[in-house]
Order: sequence, then structure tokens, then C-alpha cells
Amino acid sequence: MPSKNTVCLWYNGTALDAATFYAKTFPDSAVGAVHRAPGDYPAGKQGNILTVEFTVMGIPCLGLNGGPAFQHDEAFSFQVATDDQAETDRLWNAIIDNGGSPSACGWCKDKWGLSWQITPRALTAAVTDPDPAVAKRAFDAMMQMTKIDIAAIEAARRG
Repeated sequence: MPSKNTVCLWYNGTALDAATFYAKTFPDSAVGAVHRAPGDYPAGKQGNILTVEFTVMGIPCLGLNGGPAFQHDEAFSFQVATDDQAETDRLWNAIIDNGGSPSACGWCKDKWGLSWQITPRALTAAVTDPDPAVAKRAFDAMMQMTKIDIAAIEAARRG
């Protein structure tokens, strides 16, 4: 039975490429059905791939090849909680090395313009520490980073 709520992501003819990348990069991710257009549409022709069903870390998604009219922006992102530096590095590097671009504070964009927050659990714990001084030190350290360095966050947390 299809999910009652699905994230629909707009692509310019590259939904299958994106879904395939996500499926090979993130755990609990897969490409499902690929649907072809039954007729011509503004961004394509009959028979072109119109939609791709996929999951990203268990979240049901639909990639829509809607054309160039809309682009992804930071108003939507996937936030991925990582358990250690190796997982943080692997996911960050997979996105960046596949044509993506780094941003600040653990954010990056994939080559399709979709934003990702690669967020170590250690960072979340540090910036939400009940001691405001500890949380501020960790937050200030994070604000200087692109990819999150867990050792540096832990050092800031300790003071």
C-alpha cells in the first residue's frame, strides 16, 4: 500500500539519477517504481520518465521530472543524524564528491541542488547541553565549520 504522505521532489529530467545515488549512498534507501509519461507534457514527451518512487532512509519520496521551472533551495533539506566521524565523513564526501557543494555548519548540496544536513548526534547533544556556556562553546565552534568535526565539537564542549 502506498504511503499516505510522500515527499515530492522536483527534478529537471534527473529524478532517476538522483534516486539511484541516494539509494546507493544512504542506508534504508531504495529505488522503487519508475513511471513513464502517458502523453506529452510541458517538460517532456510521452514515454519519458515522469516520476520515480524511492525511499531515502525509510522516508518515501517521489521524484518528479517537472522541468527547469523550479529549483531546490535550503527551505527544504534532509537532516541525517550520524553516529561518528567516519559516517559523517562518508556521507558528506559522497555528496560533495558526486558534484555537490559544501556549505556552513554541516550543510551541503547535492549536484541536483537538494540540501542535506549531515549532523553528528554529538553536535546535537553539545548545542542542546543544559549548561548554556557549554552549548554556546559548541555552537560557536560549529559556526566556524563546513563539515562537522566531532573532535573539535567535543573539545569545545569540554572548554
